[in-house]
Amino acid sequence: MTSAKPVSEFSLFGRDLFGDPVKPRAAAGPLSQAFTLPPFSVLDARSGPWQERKRAWLALGIKGEEGRKASGANAYGDLSENPREAASTKKIAAVGDGATVFDPVICELAYQWFAPPRGLIIDPFAGGSVRGVVAACLGRKYWGSELRAEQVEANREQAAQLCPELPPQYVCGDSMETLASAPDADLIFSCPPYGDLETYSDDPRDLSGMEWHTFAAAYKTIIHRACKRLKNDRFACFVVGDFRDHRGFYRDFVSETIRGFRESGCELYNDAVLVTAVGSASMRVTKQFEAGRKFCKTHQNVLVFCKGDWRRATEALG
Repeated sequence: MTSAKPVSEFSLFGRDLFGDPVKPRAAAGPLSQAFTLPPFSVLDARSGPWQERKRAWLALGIKGEEGRKASGANAYGDLSENPREAASTKKIAAVGDGATVFDPVICELAYQWFAPPRGLIIDPFAGGSVRGVVAACLGRKYWGSELRAEQVEANREQAAQLCPELPPQYVCGDSMETLASAPDADLIFSCPPYGDLETYSDDPRDLSGMEWHTFAAAYKTIIHRACKRLKNDRFACFVVGDFRDHRGFYRDFVSETIRGFRESGCELYNDAVLVTAVGSASMRVTKQFEAGRKFCKTHQNVLVFCKGDWRRATEALG
């Protein structure tokens, strides 16, 4: 297993015989050279350059699924008749044990585009190890709050192996409480639980086990408390996707997220569509569409907010 190196040495694709960073084969064009991938409002996770970067990140030894096992009616299985979306709707990507893991490339882009070098990132829904490990590899400090002790332990074990020089800080507890003692942040970045689409524990404080109205209130409270830790003239970024209620109608989770940030003093600044893998949707779409005219969802929303002046926030990125 390859250990992550400090930001001054870290090169995702390694180095050549002369010590220079190796460039990805699929990267081409001035936009990719300047910004890693083109900063368009449609981000294509199916593209060759994206997939090449994703493979390189996973080759470091990141195992975001460790410590994560979703349970309940919304875990894996045949969800084609469930009003809620099936596996392809769940956060970014899927793994075989029923939990989902975060795509390291969208994480890499968010940090490079919206977090200052050596800045500190707050993640109120830390979940698996991916966001913390990528932050450390890119020379950013990371503070993440996670409710489940077994997940925190799994994340810490990976961090000790992959990024011992700048280990992410994982705090075990409810974000409702832990954010009060969180450090001041240069970026808020997270992917929150999608209601009860995946159930992670039977802890009554776990948002994934709450009824929708309780979930929405707690969710926006956590956003508010995270935004209080965000420095002025800084960005925040959430990766979210809508999901259906028990009647088959969308919850409008994206709009709830935008309202939560606006009520916390952060205005919507960018909205990108993240095109994700089709996966099993090609097998489910016929039955799902014929039975109820439901589309199979193969995208997420990447919402970027700004607290304060976007010009100063941009200047702070160096």
